[in-house]
Amino acid sequence: MFIWIFLSAAVIMVNKYVLSMSGFPYPVALTCTHMGFCSILAFVLVKGGFVEAVNITADTYLSCILPIGLLFAGTLWLGNAAYLYLSVSFIQMLKASMPMVVFVVGVGFATEKFTLRAAINMVVVGTGIAIASYGEIHFVVVGVLLQVGSIATESVRLTLVQILLQKRGIKMNPVSTLYHIAPCCFVFLFLPFIYIELPKMVNDPNLNVNIPLLLLSAACAFALNMSVFLLIGKTSALTMNIAGVIKDWLLILLSVVLYGSTVTRTQLFGYGLAFLGVMYYNYAKVEQMKASAAAAQKAPEKQPLVESGDQGKSDNA
Repeated sequence: MFIWIFLSAAVIMVNKYVLSMSGFPYPVALTCTHMGFCSILAFVLVKGGFVEAVNITADTYLSCILPIGLLFAGTLWLGNAAYLYLSVSFIQMLKASMPMVVFVVGVGFATEKFTLRAAINMVVVGTGIAIASYGEIHFVVVGVLLQVGSIATESVRLTLVQILLQKRGIKMNPVSTLYHIAPCCFVFLFLPFIYIELPKMVNDPNLNVNIPLLLLSAACAFALNMSVFLLIGKTSALTMNIAGVIKDWLLILLSVVLYGSTVTRTQLFGYGLAFLGVMYYNYAKVEQMKASAAAAQKAPEKQPLVESGDQGKSDNA
């Protein structure tokens, strides 16, 4: 858990430094570096026999992997671009709206069931985010729109993963996921890089391409994906949610200490309100998962005994 918290915080803080302070304000180029690095490492691990990759058909690749890769590219691009305008602390506060957006998207795609209790909970989260935004001293509309766009694309991506991959029974570990998704994500990012950022970089007299720093950022991103796999495999969903909360508060503190970000009392109150809403949402989801697991275990006990001669009827029912 502590490794995941450390790596997650490291990725965000390093990206903020690269984009805002090191003379490399090009989020698409940075994200391309990440995806290229992850693609190469995943390819080496799979082809070297260290990890087994799930076989994907052409139809599945076109209908599942490509849309998810496109949305993932949008999430990374917009999320990294937001660091050019907003502080790490404020971005973490905005990210607290993720459960609310995922819920809305899930209701739209029929993967989430609308309930009045869940809707009220989402209103509480939204109110907290609004108060935190009102208290932000360095509020930049462009940065907020970029971060909101990143949250929206990530919410749709998570919903599509649930719909497209789970319905097809496809389960992939992080290396296998990067092996299939990172290359197409790289292609989707490389096109805007060529036409949007590359001309600016060529004519930028202040450009500072710190290769070791870029590789460090990419290595942290790859390690973060691996730590997610270990965290999910070794701990419960509740532990991961608690780890996420610790990470968010840690990042807000690091943003204040290392980068001098200003956090007002109004922001803390708003984020605290949203935090309570998110914690209740996580608790409700975990309880729902426990109830579903318990129901699945009891289901076989309720099935009537079947004589051997009636087995065919039972299988057809």
